Amino acid sequence: MSTSDRRDFLKSATAGIAAGAMANSLLAAQQDSPDGLPKRPLGRTGEMVSILCLGGWHVGAMEETAAIELMHTAIDEGVTFFDNAWDYHDGGSEEVMGKALASGGRREKVFLMTKNCGRDRDHTMRCLEDSLRRLQTDHIDLWQFHEINYDNDPEWIFERGAIEAAIEARKQGKVRYIGFTGHKHPDILLDMLNKPFEWETVQMPINILDAQYRSFQHQVLPECARRGIGVLGMKALGGGHPGGTILNGTELTAEQCRRFALSQPISSLVCGMTSMENLRQDVGVARDFQPMPQEQQEALLRDTQTIATDGRFELFKSAQNFDGPYHKEQHGFGT
Repeated sequence: MSTSDRRDFLKSATAGIAAGAMANSLLAAQQDSPDGLPKRPLGRTGEMVSILCLGGWHVGAMEETAAIELMHTAIDEGVTFFDNAWDYHDGGSEEVMGKALASGGRREKVFLMTKNCGRDRDHTMRCLEDSLRRLQTDHIDLWQFHEINYDNDPEWIFERGAIEAAIEARKQGKVRYIGFTGHKHPDILLDMLNKPFEWETVQMPINILDAQYRSFQHQVLPECARRGIGVLGMKALGGGHPGGTILNGTELTAEQCRRFALSQPISSLVCGMTSMENLRQDVGVARDFQPMPQEQQEALLRDTQTIATDGRFELFKSAQNFDGPYHKEQHGFGT
């Protein structure tokens, strides 16, 4: 690569990371919290959320007693933003999280998010009632449409009554804020953003490699910043490569990956944790967090360019087998 090409590459890559003055102000708005972890604004909602969000899929993959202990410890450590979804482990993730939050006033300590897998009115309302029952709560703080991964997902949600159901649920006080998630292609999320609704959050991949392949950081993050939409990062360690995550195929460390993601203009980073060791590691990164210097970010982008540009560690963007089985079947692809 020539000197001019390298210069153009770095200029392009870092442009998406900065995401303008609005995004920088989000990092500046980070506040210390008596809970133990810093908090950031969740877009224009007025809410402050912990910069780490405990991933719901992973707790559903654990033995129940260990999962509950992990969630209780996470709250004690200041991880007070919890993620989940209606379809995780056929509802098992929501059920075990509901048990964890049912005692000791823990539900009141947690900003609780789960995801709706419905694409029409009836299924959307069924998802909501199932989630409320499993999570043992009368309201969801943040309810997101899950896996907007297919080109026709935005149309289905707006043409089949799903968005009207979500609005109705918010009016009823069963849902406070509404957003959506996706990990397939930035264009699909941009289509969703351009629908006639004021979204409050978007959840998307944010990692070192994303900046150079179907980049959500370049294409979607700046638009969210412009609109005051809260961004939740996910897949900070990549995923989908036959060898596993970024950590299995590079010399990068989990700490570098988490720090890089948290240095972007996001409200919180969803992290999968399946052990106390995972929890301690991630809390260690987040406690007293300071953004990674720009020159260090640029060096990481430069050093990972070769393995980043072909998407080998982000197959969830290009391979259908990384889509959730429920949504594949929903779209007629089977499981």
